Amino acid sequence: MYSVRKLMTTMTNSLSLKHGLSLWCPQSGVLNRISRSSSISFGNFQRSYVVAPSSFANENREFVIVGGGNAAGYAARSFVEQGMADGRLCIVCKEAVVPYERPALTKGYLFPLDKKPARLPGFHTCVGSGGERQTTEWYKENGIEILYEDPVTAVDIEKHTLTTSSGKLLKYGSLIIATGCTAARFPEKIGGNLSGVHYIRDVADADSLIQSLGRAQKVVVVGGGYIGMEVAAAAAGWKLDTTVIFPGDQLMPRLFTPSLARRYEELYQQNGIKFLKGARIKNLEASSDGRVTAVKLENGYSIEADTVIVGIGAKPAVSAFEAVGLNNTVGGIQVDGLFRTSVPGVFAIGDVAAFPLKMYDRIARVEHVGHARQSAQHCVNTLLSGKTHLYDYLPFFYSRVFEYEGSARTVWWQFYGDNVGETIEIGNFDPKIVTFWLDSGKLKGVLLESGSPEEFQLLPKLARSQPPIDKAKLQSASSVEEALQIAQSSLTG
Repeated sequence: MYSVRKLMTTMTNSLSLKHGLSLWCPQSGVLNRISRSSSISFGNFQRSYVVAPSSFANENREFVIVGGGNAAGYAARSFVEQGMADGRLCIVCKEAVVPYERPALTKGYLFPLDKKPARLPGFHTCVGSGGERQTTEWYKENGIEILYEDPVTAVDIEKHTLTTSSGKLLKYGSLIIATGCTAARFPEKIGGNLSGVHYIRDVADADSLIQSLGRAQKVVVVGGGYIGMEVAAAAAGWKLDTTVIFPGDQLMPRLFTPSLARRYEELYQQNGIKFLKGARIKNLEASSDGRVTAVKLENGYSIEADTVIVGIGAKPAVSAFEAVGLNNTVGGIQVDGLFRTSVPGVFAIGDVAAFPLKMYDRIARVEHVGHARQSAQHCVNTLLSGKTHLYDYLPFFYSRVFEYEGSARTVWWQFYGDNVGETIEIGNFDPKIVTFWLDSGKLKGVLLESGSPEEFQLLPKLARSQPPIDKAKLQSASSVEEALQIAQSSLTG
């Protein structure tokens, strides 16, 4: 059984396929292990900053956040909550809009236009966690400067300066890097940039895809992970001829058991979605006008397509920050349990941070909205309050699909913990199913499909406590409800 750390192995330059992002909580994640001897030690951290006037009349900024994703939005909220944003905080981003809940892009945003799709400003940060919607006006009202469509291209750690793509030079006091990831792409030489080929990382990508779906007839989704499953489910809502292709023999192989994957595949097939497994892509074919027409496989077989969505993973956006210190094993920027890099006054959060995963004693990089939120809040609290308790994250992944009007069944699963050891599966998927991972007699991870709110609330308690559990008793459970009751009793047994 693959462990969660293998679930999140960094995408290579080959055409092997990997799941990517997942609404209000997921993107695929990256979670890898390195040896304890390779951990990084950090010297004493001393905060220093340059006080800037509220008018931002010069290049000096007291606090700068680089990146415009979930982590940046939640960090901004923490600055506001502590009264340290007005005239002090600047956000530098590559997008043209303020931060939003990115998981919506592969779920509600892609619904057909007659099925109430999600649209901005409806899902601006921080509505995903029940917080206030932080619109453009919110940032203005709180005195937060945002530099749009001007990503950072270089950092000078000696001079405490940032250079943006427009040539702007900013001097920072404290810097928080929240650049997230970029989508892994097919090489241009095999058709990766053809018209009709789509990647999803931001709202502009999603807008472009919606335009294609509105006139599409034959859709090919490349990838059997989060993005592949979620985009395919959305395409079914448009009633399009949809084929999902991937190189393995099942969906989500790094998390789903073979039997669980088979049940999901059957559900997708009932919604008209076809699967082509063991498929390796040779190139994408195009018409004379440069639009994709087919996906050609290494075995010579071709699949007609006028729209191709590539969901083969993501890569941390670190090119401008190599001087800060990278982790070459899990990728991303190396930080400690307070999200401090080895450079005083410089932090990294969210997808881009390689941090100590305390409960499993290993270094990890997690691509997930829950981690983006929590790491942002933890980092800002550390920076502003001087608190020193270490980040203690519980791995969590989830997905929600087929939620549009008229769908025969909504699918929503959640997973907590580590998928190591042997598995026990209870239930028949209709209406629900649960999978437990047991290692050395202890419960290490649990995945629940179609649970009640109370049942979902139990999962993190089980995964964090890792209680010893009676395997035979669990296997004898006649229902999901009984199995969860047995697991719950182990917390106090």
